[in-house]
Amino acid sequence: MASAGVAEGWCAPEVREAFPDLRLVLAETQSAPAGWLSGASPAGVRERLRALSDRWSGAQAVMVRRQAIPAAYRVFFRHIGLDPDVQRTPLEGAVLERLIDGGFISRGLLHDVLLLALVDTSVPVWALDADALDGPLGVRLSKDGEPLGGEGGEPGLIGGQLVLADARAAVAMLFGEPSAIHQATTQTRRVALFALQVEGVPAMHVEEALWSAHTRLEWAAR
Repeated sequence: MASAGVAEGWCAPEVREAFPDLRLVLAETQSAPAGWLSGASPAGVRERLRALSDRWSGAQAVMVRRQAIPAAYRVFFRHIGLDPDVQRTPLEGAVLERLIDGGFISRGLLHDVLLLALVDTSVPVWALDADALDGPLGVRLSKDGEPLGGEGGEPGLIGGQLVLADARAAVAMLFGEPSAIHQATTQTRRVALFALQVEGVPAMHVEEALWSAHTRLEWAAR
């Protein structure tokens, strides 16, 4: 069962049959004035990024894919046709960036909050503009040729791919960037957060990742 403030999305029957352990977990911030996501992160968030940067040496980065949760996402990537050695899992990608940049670099409130949730828990969290959504979010198979983001959106999808969708359209490919009209921007008033639990990833880690991002965003919106 989801904890307070965390909800579960739906999975289409054919997706549930193929991936019985797949779970979409959701949380949403309260409405805030436009522009609240712009500007630098609070000092506490930036300090936490610096502290986490010191934890990740080159040796730890090399070993990250052997840890239980990152390994579970690597396995799921292969099950859905993604090569994790080509398209890196979110944590591996973040750790590689840390090595290249010399640390986890602050790039704004939303980026930083999602990065902290990922590095603290190994579970990726994504953000959408909640006001751009139509109905509850879930996971289904794409329809051949449907545009990502809905009518007038981006180029058509290949049928049979796993997508995050609302009642109107495919919002994002699983583990991909959301459509332009669904992306959270500095003008977003309400943020819809979501994470994907796959086989081998404990529910408590997924809900902790969402709670971490949600709490920091709510605090910043005050």
